[in-house]
Amino acid sequence: MDAAVSSAGKPLINRWLQLFLGIVCMAMIANLQYGWTLFVNPLDAKYGWGKAAIQVAFFIFVLTETWLVPVEGYLVDKFGPRPVVMWGGILVGIAWVMNAYANSLAMLYIAAAIGGVGAGAVYGTCVGNALKWFPDRRGLAAGLTAAGFGMGSALTIIPIQAIIKTSGYEAAFLYFGIGQGVIVFLLSFGLLAPHKSDVPEAVVLIQTKRDFKWQEMIKTPVFWIMYAMFVMMAAGGLMATAQLGPIAKDLHIADVPVSILGLTLPALTFALTIDRVLNGVTRPFFGWVSDHIGRENTMFIAFGIEAIGIVMLAQFGADPLLFVLLTGLVFFAWGEIYSLFPATCADTYGSKFATTNAGLLYTAKGTAAIIVPFTSMITASTGSWHAVFYMAAGLNALAAALALFVLKPLRTKMTLKTSTSRPSG
Repeated sequence: MDAAVSSAGKPLINRWLQLFLGIVCMAMIANLQYGWTLFVNPLDAKYGWGKAAIQVAFFIFVLTETWLVPVEGYLVDKFGPRPVVMWGGILVGIAWVMNAYANSLAMLYIAAAIGGVGAGAVYGTCVGNALKWFPDRRGLAAGLTAAGFGMGSALTIIPIQAIIKTSGYEAAFLYFGIGQGVIVFLLSFGLLAPHKSDVPEAVVLIQTKRDFKWQEMIKTPVFWIMYAMFVMMAAGGLMATAQLGPIAKDLHIADVPVSILGLTLPALTFALTIDRVLNGVTRPFFGWVSDHIGRENTMFIAFGIEAIGIVMLAQFGADPLLFVLLTGLVFFAWGEIYSLFPATCADTYGSKFATTNAGLLYTAKGTAAIIVPFTSMITASTGSWHAVFYMAAGLNALAAALALFVLKPLRTKMTLKTSTSRPSG
């Protein structure tokens, strides 16, 4: 049922339109995370605060963007997606306008917190709404929505760089802040939550018929196993995201030209470009796969590829071409966590409170972010990145084993009594 008329007598609602609106909203907030790196050097050049002090703003953003999603999800489940995304758009606009005029670290940090709250409101709402509209294709829907965030900055990186170069970083913050905020604000008016009669039932995957409140969810072992797995997987990917530049520099390959399919770029630039694309593509791809062969089976495959990719990167990453290709593989096998875990959560705990529940699980990203700074300390003490690589690979391998041999039997047993159909895979 791709189009439905709600029981409340609303006009024709197309769930693919709802998905599209969510994807565009996600793309509009992507620069708050993925575009931030473009502003660090210009800020430091103007005020001399130091890159480490400026990057504290990014840490604040990640924490507020993740840890407040359950609260924002509760508001969505209670009042619907429209008001939450509307205010999210206002906040992300305010945050970047503040950045344009920030003349102190305190103001920069406050703006980061405001932006994190706004981005979390949009992110949590759009993912949760996709889970509700597509119980039969949750992996694909969550993946496409998350891809909007993962790839959303790709089209705007060049314009932002151009404005920074010609008019200064302040103009880029101001123009894009207002533009992104206004677009999210306007699109929020089209967002709706479905009634039960608006959506089909899943026909392949096992799903619960119960709607668990978050208070019930956190009392189940399945939730905490998923949370631990999410932290394990997110830590490795965030480490790669944050430290890819230093790793390439330490390997002395950052500026070495690499040619692939007739295109030649410095190794680090090539890696960042490919990684951003694959980090987005993997979300709907593995989400779609999980709709057909099961969530845990897909986790085992993807997490296993991630572990192997990291080990190979540790062994062969000093070669510029292999560095580009292997970092691409690592990101391709990492980004799917943002579709698989929300889909699994909704399958297990129901649709009614899916935004709150998935938001609570999403705080694992914030927990993982706390681990990332320690990777630099480990590298400093050992003198190389190998210890960090192997630790990340070990966590990925452990998460893969937990998915197949612990999570799958426990979740099947938990949901079997209220399943809509037989288990897949």
